[in-house]
Amino acid sequence: MTTVNTSYSTTQSAAAAAAAASAASQPAIGEEFNSFIKLLTAQMRNQDPLAPLDSTQFVEQLATFSALEQQVRSNSSLSSIATMMNDMTGLLAGQWLGQSVSIQTAKVPYTGNTIEFNVDVPKSTASSVLTIKDSAGQTVWTETLDPASRTHTWDGQLQSGAMATTGEAYTFSIDTYDAANVHTGTKLPNVITTVTAISSEEGVLTVNTAAQLTSALGNVKKI
Repeated sequence: MTTVNTSYSTTQSAAAAAAAASAASQPAIGEEFNSFIKLLTAQMRNQDPLAPLDSTQFVEQLATFSALEQQVRSNSSLSSIATMMNDMTGLLAGQWLGQSVSIQTAKVPYTGNTIEFNVDVPKSTASSVLTIKDSAGQTVWTETLDPASRTHTWDGQLQSGAMATTGEAYTFSIDTYDAANVHTGTKLPNVITTVTAISSEEGVLTVNTAAQLTSALGNVKKI
């Protein structure tokens, strides 16, 4: 996994040095391929004229040769793709690190800081009610959201008067109602936070945030 964080420049230099050292200590791609060619050539050159190489065995070795050639080409392609992914991660880091973003999620970890969010509600919505549940599924907070506000906040206050537990993930849901007070749906909050790192794992670019939320880059929106 390749990770790029706020110390990207330093990390990039260290990673480049480590990669160069690793590459120097490993055989070049295709070395086994060249060795196979030498062995096959030597075998044919030194075969007994009175008992030449069996044609079936020769075909099998040629098939092995072909398979090895394809494997070498595949390894080379994969190496190029990995390099491109690392370069892309570094490029995206410069564009995303420190940026304010929104991530739609039902589970929101409480970090001890006020949670800011907005909601995509239907145009017919006259009122919206926020419900927050703890990890045990118990409702710990309900609130009618101000329809005039574009963003909303929760400071961790519970209905019991206590504060939310730092590190616990709470479930958010927003029920919407029309002018006749008819329930029109349930929405998830778009949590507003700051990007702290970009990661690449198995070809998937992932964003890490100050709100302790992690999401695929494609599900993150810049504000």
